[in-house]
Amino acid sequence: ISDATFYTWRKKYGGMDVSDAKRLKALEEENAKLKRLLAEQMMDVSTLREMLNKKLLTPGSRRKAVSWAIEMKDYSQRRACALVGIAPRVFRYQSSRPDDAGLRQRLRDLSSERRRFGYRRLHLLLRREGVAVNWKKLYRIYREERLTVRKRGGRKRALGTRAPMAIPQDPNQRWSLDFMSDTLVDGRRFRILCVIDDFSRQCLATVVDNSISGERAARELDAIAERRGYPCMVVSDNGTELTSNAMLAWQQNRNVEWHYIAPGKPMQNGLVESFNGRLRDECLNEHLFRSYRHARQIIEKWRIDYNLNRPHTSLDGLTPNEFATRSAMDHNVNRANL
Repeated sequence: ISDATFYTWRKKYGGMDVSDAKRLKALEEENAKLKRLLAEQMMDVSTLREMLNKKLLTPGSRRKAVSWAIEMKDYSQRRACALVGIAPRVFRYQSSRPDDAGLRQRLRDLSSERRRFGYRRLHLLLRREGVAVNWKKLYRIYREERLTVRKRGGRKRALGTRAPMAIPQDPNQRWSLDFMSDTLVDGRRFRILCVIDDFSRQCLATVVDNSISGERAARELDAIAERRGYPCMVVSDNGTELTSNAMLAWQQNRNVEWHYIAPGKPMQNGLVESFNGRLRDECLNEHLFRSYRHARQIIEKWRIDYNLNRPHTSLDGLTPNEFATRSAMDHNVNRANL
């Protein structure tokens, strides 16, 4: 050995016996190991902080995080996988499943057009377009594309009865009425009178105005009856417009039975309440109305689209107009058989 090495050893280990020197060497190695572990831990913490902007919820996102750590931070594959929390074989896995780019794009287009439609209704729309796809596969793609409809904040509502109402067997057997309200961009309020046929779920009218009296409601019902005849029964709540003298006279003169639901029990009129929810969710909450005329145009356009194009799950995926047409054809066939 050189003189420099000799004097270095004497300075470092002078006065120690062999066992003390070995123990000091072991302590130095352990200290170096701890420093290395601390440095790696600090590096892991720094890397994880940079990953906080990325949601590591799916295997695909975790694979991307591992690739980023390997490329940008010079991690080994095993260490990066341990940091992210996936097995190396999961990182190396190559999917043989087709990406379904066309289906994904069409699903994104439909969800952007119908922002409040869930995957079941989008599945019905795709089937109507001739796209044969299993609903489970569609639901997987729907989740992967993050098209899930956000639930709006709930509002307090009166408790509804759990007793289901009998469903009419023919058109015009029963209509349901209810009022809604909304505001223009300048703060002015307007009301909407909704009339639906409980058999076909067709929306017969959406009357929009700043106020709707009993006389106005009676005139609108007469206008509907001119097109399709008077109903056997009408169901509504106990609002002042619908219990006014004008409406009572209309019921008596037209010989129409009128059923008022119990106060505070809106689910006794559940069909129109469900329609109101769709109208508010898919139309009123999606638009800003500049004037009464603008509100009438937008709501009427939505009503027509609802009757013509919106599939209804309780109608076997048919639209209200399609269901009414099929019912009329079935009646004609039955008459011919008689």
